[in-house]
Amino acid sequence: MEENFNKHLGSKLKLRRLSLGLTQTKVAKAINVTFQQIQKYEKGTNGVSSIRLLQLSNYLKVPINYFFEDFSEYLINIEKSKESPTNVNYNFLVKLYSDLSEDQKIKFNKNLQTFTTVVSKTG
Repeated sequence: MEENFNKHLGSKLKLRRLSLGLTQTKVAKAINVTFQQIQKYEKGTNGVSSIRLLQLSNYLKVPINYFFEDFSEYLINIEKSKESPTNVNYNFLVKLYSDLSEDQKIKFNKNLQTFTTVVSKTG
């Protein structure tokens, strides 16, 4: 499944990069990797770490689930989670959060508090 996901993620990355008219070099500089690394991501030969995925999501201005939303194994798990909403797997989010620096965690928590406040006021 991991190899399939790497290829899937790579194609989604390439599609988004091209739709924005960005070069591999420009994306690479934005997330502080080499353009060869972006090539490997796009070919699916290298997996993308959770922190890099977060950076790519931010730079390409897409939500993190953009990379997952039409991946068949992910969709199957979504169907399972709809059947049993208490059985949601948060491993990815936990891993993503644990890879953040302390400054990033503080920033994330502030954003989350702001978001929660906005939701509670509008909800």
